[in-house]
Amino acid sequence: RKMQSETSAMNILAKIIIIGDAGVGKTCLLLRYCDDNFLTSHLPTIGIDFKMKNVQIDNKTVRMQVWDTAGQERFKTITQTYFKSAQGVVLAYAVNDRDSFTNLEDWINQVRKYTPPDVSIVLVGNKADMPDRAVTFDEGKALADQNNFHFFETSTKEDTNIKPLFLTMLNDIIKKAEKTMRSDINRADAKYTLAAFKQNDSPSKCC
Repeated sequence: RKMQSETSAMNILAKIIIIGDAGVGKTCLLLRYCDDNFLTSHLPTIGIDFKMKNVQIDNKTVRMQVWDTAGQERFKTITQTYFKSAQGVVLAYAVNDRDSFTNLEDWINQVRKYTPPDVSIVLVGNKADMPDRAVTFDEGKALADQNNFHFFETSTKEDTNIKPLFLTMLNDIIKKAEKTMRSDINRADAKYTLAAFKQNDSPSKCC
């Protein structure tokens, strides 16, 4: 009962990184989710940027760091350094940019190489509102299923599926945090039991 109350009231720090080719709308995903804002034009991200957002889910407070990365090749080394401590990865392409979808293979390889094995990954086909589609929904879904990723098509302009994609990821992160806490509590209980056993089992001294 005590464990349930602790997990229900826990505070979680979640680091989420948005990656993908330049121009797929990574900054727009960040701004739409964190600020509920959409920019019709902006300068390309240089290096890396982030925003903070607090989210309340089932009496749990999640303090999010959402990192926006540059998609240009020359910034990939910088981006890789931020993978290691990420709890969530938003892997984005643009549905009207076939190359950004084709290049996902390289991005997926980087994710597999540099992130923890239990990281939550959401594949996002952005710019779903654009008329000049070059990648079908089924192609995106098939790639996500093949790699065991969550999948959403989004439009930052129309605010389509932005909150659901991040909520799906946050639920994964919360489950992981709860599992870790239960494991820590069980280990602590085991150590306490073992210590008590050793104490009771120690030979009594008698004069």
